[in-house]
Amino acid sequence: MITRRDFIRNGIWVTLPCVSVHDRLQHFLSASDYLMTVNGPISRMKAGFILPHEHTLVDFIGADQVNPARYVEDEVYDTVLPYLKQAYLYGARTFVDCTPQWLGRNVKLLQRLSDACGMHIITNTGYYGAAKEKYLPPHAYTESAEQLAARWTTEWREGIGETPIRPGIIKTGVDNYPLSATQQKLIRAAALAHLETGLTIFVHTGDGKAALEQLTIIEDIGVKADAWVWTHAQNEADRAIHIQAAKAGGWIAFDGLYPQLTDRYLAFLIDMKKQHLLHRILLSHDAGWYQVGTPRGGAFRPYVSVFTDLIPALKKAQFTDNELTLLFKTNPANALAVKVRKV
Repeated sequence: MITRRDFIRNGIWVTLPCVSVHDRLQHFLSASDYLMTVNGPISRMKAGFILPHEHTLVDFIGADQVNPARYVEDEVYDTVLPYLKQAYLYGARTFVDCTPQWLGRNVKLLQRLSDACGMHIITNTGYYGAAKEKYLPPHAYTESAEQLAARWTTEWREGIGETPIRPGIIKTGVDNYPLSATQQKLIRAAALAHLETGLTIFVHTGDGKAALEQLTIIEDIGVKADAWVWTHAQNEADRAIHIQAAKAGGWIAFDGLYPQLTDRYLAFLIDMKKQHLLHRILLSHDAGWYQVGTPRGGAFRPYVSVFTDLIPALKKAQFTDNELTLLFKTNPANALAVKVRKV
């Protein structure tokens, strides 16, 4: 019996005549029942414990200089693989790599790492507009939202670069409120691309007001809030904005976990539990990573604090097994499911 991975690798995926990739996916799995990994679609039920925001490699040199020739891929592979294997041993089964294009995205490397560590790995399409737009290519300023969305949709339909590897999310980023005109355009482009692909929109977000501005933009285009993830919501101190965005249907991602922040994350989760909003929460580390341009990639932060620090704290605070399953399996699987969500 041919596996999904072999189906893609052997070229059958790209040689079926006169059928769009989306139609092939529809034939393979129902539209609300799969996540897209670097090795093809997997059933939502097989995703297991999910780390929805991590990194393996990042290059902060800027869009004008970023290039895979700046590092040795085998050195990155050898550096990152033990940390992925460690996360697997702790129980992680699906890993979302949120490094976008122009910041070091390398989908072939991700596929190698996935094959070696046993975890499903998800990559992304989209552009990162935070950090004062340092990581945007020149055409991000001159093209329309529709043109940018078409670029990202093409990666979904045809594969990234010369590979058959497809993105599993749309990743973008913005600074604090008010968003610049270019950052507003990126959010519009992400919403338009969602309507064509069903990929969930992950947005690195400067503050809570910027999150609410994003919600207004995507809903005006006709995309429901549950197609949107407020990445780094932990950086907003106003809990009322977390609650407002969650009640609107968005995903609130507390995804910068360090061991020393465990108590803070616990307080966030207790607040959301009191509001009956645990079903809108995502949790991760934003950890890693091999940093291009530093010796041997610099200091690497493991992907295990949710297991060693947060989950024990949640159990001590009397969070139930069902609630832990919701937070670490059900919620991220629902958030990552490839499904068009229209208003």
